[in-house]
Amino acid sequence: MDFVPAPSGGTPVKVPVVEVEAVDVAEPVNAESIAVEVVSSEYETDSDDSDGLDTLSQSETTIQLIRDEQLRDGLVPGACSLEEAVAFRKRLHAVGKAAFVEETLVRETVTAKKLCTAFGIMPPAFLEGEPDESYGPLLAIALSREFSRRPKLPEYNTVDDAVRLLRESKNIIVLTGAGISTSLGIPDFRSKDTGLYSKLEHLGLSDPQEVFDIHVFREDPSIFFSIAKDILPTEKKYSPTHGFIKLLQDKGKLLTNYTQNIDNIEANAGVLPEKIVQCHGSFATATCVKCKHRVSGDAIFDEIKEGKIPECSLCRQSIEADALKPQGLKRKRSSNGDHKDRKNFEDSSDEEDYEIPTPGVMKPDITFFGEDLPDEFGHRLVHHDRELADLVIVIGTSLKVAPVAEVPGILPRKIPQIYISRTPVSHTGFDIDLLGDCDVVVSELCRRAGWNLDHHMIPVNEKVDVTPVEGYESRHVFQVNGA
Repeated sequence: MDFVPAPSGGTPVKVPVVEVEAVDVAEPVNAESIAVEVVSSEYETDSDDSDGLDTLSQSETTIQLIRDEQLRDGLVPGACSLEEAVAFRKRLHAVGKAAFVEETLVRETVTAKKLCTAFGIMPPAFLEGEPDESYGPLLAIALSREFSRRPKLPEYNTVDDAVRLLRESKNIIVLTGAGISTSLGIPDFRSKDTGLYSKLEHLGLSDPQEVFDIHVFREDPSIFFSIAKDILPTEKKYSPTHGFIKLLQDKGKLLTNYTQNIDNIEANAGVLPEKIVQCHGSFATATCVKCKHRVSGDAIFDEIKEGKIPECSLCRQSIEADALKPQGLKRKRSSNGDHKDRKNFEDSSDEEDYEIPTPGVMKPDITFFGEDLPDEFGHRLVHHDRELADLVIVIGTSLKVAPVAEVPGILPRKIPQIYISRTPVSHTGFDIDLLGDCDVVVSELCRRAGWNLDHHMIPVNEKVDVTPVEGYESRHVFQVNGA
């Protein structure tokens, strides 16, 4: 899958939506030709799935990645300790890549092989026994990958810090994903066994993401519409997390909600259209792929819920009107599907040679893989929100889809960032990680802030236990007492 790196200043180029998955490492490894911007892994999900290895791979070459937990627990022989790794990372960001290499490799204070482990790369078996300089290309990748990450702001660590940021901030960017809708029965995409992608084997796709691929949709829209009913909300309801975003709006704190969701539930909660950027579009409207006639999503809601392919009513009316006109010579279909020149039109008894007019398919106005994000996304982020924002809250997303995944890195690094989801991500450096069910986390934050988040899904006497994660001063797990 292609990569879309975060822009370094200026307006983000208009790029198609892509899935950020594995990073391709060429064989032989060449540091001059490889730029690693984002690495995703099984750990970076909204699920509890953890039965894979983090790797960079291409063909038969696999470079295994090391997680901080493995360094902390001493599971990698010859590797840096977690404390050493953190110190090396901080030093890299403080002095830059050239000075860092001078201080370490040139002065021979540490080997390139060991330094790779500080930046999350396992020394590969195929380099075992080779001179230390053989690890240089891998280390160059590791340093570039780390240097592109946003460094954590050290002054923000505790839940109290998060609550204080909520109270004091005036222009909050909220970036949301599928995790904020799962409590409503709408599946996310990647959770093991329950995520939407895990249920698509019967479609015969080589990759379940193809269900949202624009090229696949054009070839066979029935694939998408066979699952569309499962991600389309049936009622005008919203989760406590949607209510939290509305509460920020009511308090005059919400700058923009950048949502990757296509369910349009933010509107049910009362978040104003001018406060929402639908990064991947939504089911709120649909457009004919042929005549571009646009309708409200409600107009095709019933057909989608029945698993049918909605057709354009305007196209149908036009076809019916044409059928009532005097019939002249029929237009013969050319071999490439286009009409032949008029001189080649001829009558024939072979009806299969003639083009039979059909209505266009009504495609919901969601952004498929391979389509560009709306212009509003990049323009608003760079030219409006970037300089106004004083807090970023990322909720319910594993940040796997570019270019939205690049938002935390595009914003100024001085802006504090809070991450709320079931499991942490490792490719972006947040200041505070609040782990657990999104609804539980935001309701507890509101209690501590003295705010009234009124929602029928929040038990009146709910008690939430907050536990720090060992080895991480800024990572905390939220769980309902007794759950």
